[in-house]
Amino acid sequence: MLDVRRLKLLRELHIRGTLADVALALQYSPSAVSQQLALLEKEAGVKLLRKVGRRVQLTAQAEILVAHTADIVESLERAEADMAASLTTVAGTVKLAVFQSAALALLPELLTSLSEQYPQVRVEMTQREPETALYETWARDFDMVVAEQYPGHAAPHHPELDRVVLTSDAIRLAVPPTDLKGTVARLRPEPITRLEDTAALPWVMEPRGAASRHWAEQACRQAGFEPDVRFETADLQAQVRLIESGHAVALMPDLMWTGREPALTLLDLPGRPRRTVFTAARRASRRRPAILACREILQQTAAGLSSGSSTADASL
Repeated sequence: MLDVRRLKLLRELHIRGTLADVALALQYSPSAVSQQLALLEKEAGVKLLRKVGRRVQLTAQAEILVAHTADIVESLERAEADMAASLTTVAGTVKLAVFQSAALALLPELLTSLSEQYPQVRVEMTQREPETALYETWARDFDMVVAEQYPGHAAPHHPELDRVVLTSDAIRLAVPPTDLKGTVARLRPEPITRLEDTAALPWVMEPRGAASRHWAEQACRQAGFEPDVRFETADLQAQVRLIESGHAVALMPDLMWTGREPALTLLDLPGRPRRTVFTAARRASRRRPAILACREILQQTAAGLSSGSSTADASL
């Protein structure tokens, strides 16, 4: 009989690529992972790993076991969700990955409502970029993710994850107030009224690889110029300060202004583009009462936002 725990280690190696990464993710030592996989080879009676340089690679027989292990893990996760659903108390830990503007706008209300309605639910939140977070939720590092999708820029799909739309928000051009002195005012004394007016101005954007960065660059190029990106930061609050202090312009989603009045000027873009914000969870565990409670409150919070968002219950 094959040991399920060792099968899970083999699947982790398939997902993460190296013994060191498996050990780091599961908080084992690399030697312990290697020993357990060696025992699995003895149980299976076939070679499961082969050396390729300094790395190990799964054999064809190991790939077969991984495919079956995925079904086993999914079935066990469904069983755990069904068992939790049979209880009268909503309890448990939800590991949540969320991007920054959603964390600022949605997380405080989520935690407040959970403490009042479901006090035995514990949320452990980690800030992650959506592309990474979706993968890590599929890999079972997280239970649920709040992610975003920009117009014409689809977020990665993973077969075991569902998607439920929370809200959408407008993306607008954020520029310093017209009466503020700074780099932007020095380079362009005239009022900024459209995207093309920012061609010679300093921009702040997220680092390369982020969907928001790619979308913003494409918007500028479609307007006929290459943006002068002088500042890179994934911290949107830092971006806002650069704009409010008169030293940069940016494309910002309206969710950033939840609960605050921006001390800057916001201008509509052609076509009034909107970003979609959604939750994703593994289909096998989405019936866990703690996950259902988090999603319910997030939906209520998103529906109550006064930022011009539109909500929906449909899947993407």
